[in-house]
Amino acid sequence: MASQIVRRLSGSRLFSAANPCLFDRCFSSESNLIRATLFPGDGIGPEIAESVKQVFRVADVPIEWEEHFVGTEIDPRTQSFLTWESLESVRQNKVGLKGPMATPIGKGHRSLNLTLRKELNLYANVRPCYSLPGYKTKYDDVDLITIRENTEGEYSGLEHQVVRGVVESIKIITRQASLRVAEYAFHYAKVHGRERVSAIHKANIMQKTDGLFLKCCREVAEKYPEIKYEEVVIDNCCLMLVKNPALFDVLVMPNLYGDIISDLCAGLIGGLGLTPSCNIGEGGIALAEAVHGSAPDIAGKNLANPTALLLSSVTMLRHLDLHDKAERIQDAVLKTIAEGKYRTGDLGGKAKTTEFTNAICDHL
Repeated sequence: MASQIVRRLSGSRLFSAANPCLFDRCFSSESNLIRATLFPGDGIGPEIAESVKQVFRVADVPIEWEEHFVGTEIDPRTQSFLTWESLESVRQNKVGLKGPMATPIGKGHRSLNLTLRKELNLYANVRPCYSLPGYKTKYDDVDLITIRENTEGEYSGLEHQVVRGVVESIKIITRQASLRVAEYAFHYAKVHGRERVSAIHKANIMQKTDGLFLKCCREVAEKYPEIKYEEVVIDNCCLMLVKNPALFDVLVMPNLYGDIISDLCAGLIGGLGLTPSCNIGEGGIALAEAVHGSAPDIAGKNLANPTALLLSSVTMLRHLDLHDKAERIQDAVLKTIAEGKYRTGDLGGKAKTTEFTNAICDHL
């Protein structure tokens, strides 16, 4: 168990020099600070984003934030509340951090998260999922990575009414996108010493679409003979994850399955409030994010848990090769949670957001 914890804490580096997604950093013209885009987001977003900024200041992280907020009116250039200028900021800086964003349900607005994925071509969502030392759940041996194709599938946004009372949603699977995410998954496994890649599918029913996805995964797998490759039907995968998550290592899957499985995995370790996430895009773009909701019911009450955004910011630092800073912040977060003195309400404690953040800073 001890060796598993060491592997999780020191070997969970999402991005390293061997990763093909590295890029030329965008430095501030007046300093050696690295410029990064920050979307504080909605609801509790600004509060937990402030926690990240405070921790970064104490840890002396060389980041200059370029903040962008969700607009109050739809920008016709993006067809969403995200402005074109905010997207250009990410394209230029090539690295960013995003808090939770809320899209009104059933109002006809383009999803903010979908806009980011489409406009920035964020083709892979990577979520490390590992048991946290000192925080007890039903599982203490979770150590896996979900890699989700982020641009197509059922989330292509192609829906229409056939006749009154009948609507149709089109699932798109392409060879290009499937090869791209499969290649990333196997490369990730190789660089990080992972032994197995599992392709999650429903090709027994969706033979054409999921069949093409599997064909691409098999094609890539042949180039990595040192990594064990397997195919698991999604319903069986859910069963196996709940019974014994240690059976899995790296999971790669189409969009919808990834949305479901990644949240299921988060539940194994305590919830989305503890789960980091990072989106990888073409041209070396990396956008880390908190994947939990905006929690408007507790917004402004100093009750939010900033752990997910903090651990996501750690993945951003690893992408920037700032591994020492990333290790220090991650260790401080995990020590604070393990000690149990300062935990927010969702973790069974009574600490305020500011108290939890200050405790992390004390560990730094």
